[in-house]
Amino acid sequence: MPTWEVLNSQVHADLRLGAPVVDERLFVQIVATEFESAAARFPILFSKKADTGAFYAGAMLGFKPGRPLLAGSRDLSDAQRLFDVEREGFYVSDDSIVIDRDHPRFGSAEGKPVFDWEGKPDEPLRRVQRALAQLSVGLEATDQFIRACLDLKLIEPIDLTFRFDDGEHLVLDGLYTISRDALGALEDAAALDLFRRGWLHLAYAVIGSLQHVPRLARLHNDRLAEVA
Repeated sequence: MPTWEVLNSQVHADLRLGAPVVDERLFVQIVATEFESAAARFPILFSKKADTGAFYAGAMLGFKPGRPLLAGSRDLSDAQRLFDVEREGFYVSDDSIVIDRDHPRFGSAEGKPVFDWEGKPDEPLRRVQRALAQLSVGLEATDQFIRACLDLKLIEPIDLTFRFDDGEHLVLDGLYTISRDALGALEDAAALDLFRRGWLHLAYAVIGSLQHVPRLARLHNDRLAEVA
C-alpha cells in the first residue's frame, strides 16, 4: 500500500529524488501540449480507459512488460521528460502536492534534493511542479481535442501486428490513431475550425508519429537478439 504524505519543506527537508524509471511503462498518457515533442521520438496513439471507456492519448514506449526498449538509447531522456513520467511519485490532492513515500524514486541516496537549503523547491521539484500544472490544465484540453476528432469520425483502430526474428508473433489490440484519409476528406469548414482551434497540427502530429512504430519494432528485435 502507498504511504501518502503531504509534501512539506520541514518534514521532507532531506528528501532526495531519483530519476523516474520508465522500463515498465509501455504507454504513457500525454497531453496536447506534448504532442509535437513526443511525436519526434515516439508513436502517439489513443486507448480507452478501463473504467470509463473514454479515450486518452499516450506515447508508446515499448511492446511487452519486462522488455524495456529505451535503456541506453537516445529516447530515454525524452521519455523521462514526459509530464506523467516526470511527476512519478507526486500527486495533487486538495491543492496540495502529495507524495507516495514508498515510491522507488525516494529510496535512492544518490538522488537530488527536493528542497534547497532555504526550504524552497529545488530544480527537481520545480520540474515536477511544472509537470503537475501542465497535466492539470492539459488533460481537459486534450479531452476536447479527442471529442472533436470523434465527432468528425477521425479516430480509427490501428493494426499493430509484428513478427520478430525469434519467431515471436505479437498483436497489440485496443489502440487507435487518426485516419489520414478521413482528415484529408474533411469539408473546408471543419478543417478550418480545427486549424483555428490549434488542433489541425495536433492531428498531423499523431499521424506523423506513426513512423516510429517500425523503429521501435526494430529496437525490440535488437533487444531479443541481445538476450538470445
